[in-house]
This record gives sequence, C-alpha cells and structure tokens, in this order.
Amino acid sequence: MLVVAAAAYLVLMVLGRFHLITLAGFLALVLTSVVRPLVDLAARVLPRPLAVLAGLAVALLVPAGLLALIGESVADDVSRLAKEFQGGLDRLEKLLEGAPFRVSPTAFNDLQRKVSDFLSSHRSTLISTAVSGASRVVELATGAALALFMSVFFLHSGERMWRWTASQLPPAAADHLDRGGRAAWRTFAGYTRGIFIVAATNAIMVGIALFFLGVPLALPLTVLEFFASFVPLVGSPIAMLVASLVALAARGPVIAIVVLLLIVVIGQIEGHLLHPLVMSWAVSLHPVVVAVSVLAGSIAAGVIGAVVAVPAVSVAWSVYVELRGPRPPFPPPADGPPSHPIK
Repeated sequence: MLVVAAAAYLVLMVLGRFHLITLAGFLALVLTSVVRPLVDLAARVLPRPLAVLAGLAVALLVPAGLLALIGESVADDVSRLAKEFQGGLDRLEKLLEGAPFRVSPTAFNDLQRKVSDFLSSHRSTLISTAVSGASRVVELATGAALALFMSVFFLHSGERMWRWTASQLPPAAADHLDRGGRAAWRTFAGYTRGIFIVAATNAIMVGIALFFLGVPLALPLTVLEFFASFVPLVGSPIAMLVASLVALAARGPVIAIVVLLLIVVIGQIEGHLLHPLVMSWAVSLHPVVVAVSVLAGSIAAGVIGAVVAVPAVSVAWSVYVELRGPRPPFPPPADGPPSHPIK
C-alpha cells in the first residue's frame, strides 16, 4: 500500500508540474468521447479522415455559433439592460430602507464610496491581475490548440495507439493494462456523455423558465447554467443564484424568489430523474464520495479540479473493480492454442 501510495503521489506531482499538458490531454479525451459516436457514424459513408474532420467541425462550429448569438443578444439589449438594472437597484434600496429591514440611506452611499476607494487604492494590483489574466488566456489558448491536435489522432487512430502502448509491456502486465484502460475509457466516455446530457437538460429547463419569467440575459444565464452543471452538486445552484441576483435587480424580489425556488425544483429533477436514468450505468458513486471529491478537487486545483475530480474518482474506481474481478475468458483462435489478446 505504501508503494502504491508513493507511486500515486509521484504521478500527481508529475501531472501537476506539467499541468498545461495534463489539461490539454483531459480536454482531448472529453472532445474525443463526445465526438466519437458522430465520427463512427460518418465513417460508414466517408473515409475515416474526412469523418474526423466533419465531426470536429460540428463540435467547434456549434459552440462558436452559440457564443456569437449570445454576444449579439447582449449587444442589442445593453442599453435597456442598464436601465433595468439601475431601476432594480433603486427598488432594492427602497425595499431595504422600509420595514422590516430599516437600512439607513447613508449605508448605500458609504458602500459605494468604499467600493470606489478600494478600486482607486488597488488600481495597480487590478491592472497587474488583468495582465496576468491575459497571459493565462494565451496559455489556455495554447492548451486548447494542443487538445484539438491530440483529439484528431485519438479519433482517427486511437485504437491502434492504445494497442501499441499495451504491446510494449510483458503479456501479463499488458493484459492488466488493457483491461483497466478499457474499463477506464468506458467509464470516462459514459460519464462525459451523460454529464453533457444532464447539463443540456438543466440549461433547457432554466432557459425556458427565465424566458417566461421575463428575466433579462436569459440566454447568457442559460449558457452559464450549462457549463456550471459540469461541477456536480454545487455548480447548478451557484449559476441559479447568479440568475436570481439578475432577476432581483431587473424584475424585483418576487421573480427572484421564484428563480430561487427553481434551484430546489431542478435539483430534485437532476438528482431523482436525470442522474438515475442517464448516469447510473456509467458512474456508481455515493453522493458523499461525490461531494468530498468535488471539495478536494477544488482545494487542490480550483475550478478545474472541481470539474475533473468526479470523473477521475469514477475512472479509478472502475479500474479497481475491473482488476479485482475475475479475468474474462478469451475464446481460443480456430487454428491454434490460445494467444494473448493484445497480439
């Protein structure tokens, strides 16, 4: 156990040291798992390279078109939204000044003055943070390009790459690696596709509700809900809290309370309907394990760690179950004795 723990610690250290390559590899595996069914379907009528290009083109054009639509909708309504937010803030101040809160009118002026003083005194820090954020954007763009490059080869010849990797080990070790690797990929691909379905369903429900409630920025908030759903348990409620703040500023406290109630409704639908139907066949983790994994991942690597934690634990558990279970029998070839499956 000590040797295994030391080896796992060294692996984590290496992955953390080369975090950009690790993140690019993770994104490449995510993209491969999502696009692979489309590529396999297109490969029935097209050569494999053309099928890979077609699948990646669809995977890239859909998010790009969605982002362009969001930018256009926000740009068209920016002046109206500014007026709505200002009116909502004024209504919120009057509400807090009345019963039962009795907040002093000077408190809001003091708060605005403190915010202005903070921004003025920390201007250099904010500028340096913005510059470092720009460099981080360049780093993320480099990682995204590497992920796209890797996914092309994973989609085109991933099976051959895996067989070559397993064949470099002795037969007994190659057999364990092949079994564990295929179990890991089944779990990872199932989790990724399932979480995409769950996130899309949550986003559709939130988008419809916000549209009928008349909450501004409904489309950007819907996209925020989609991406936040990739963090289990906590992502979706945080996105809905942001939507409730927007509803409070623009539509008043009643609509904001309705949006807050949506957190409970969507959480029940996700926990008792979507996850049992979509995710149970790919991932079987106790909610306590999921919660601890998300918290540990966020402590270790922030938001990225929270996103990666649950699939990493799921993959590790599936490999453990596969290797602890009985070895599946392989049928012998028709013209000779049994041979190793990698060969």
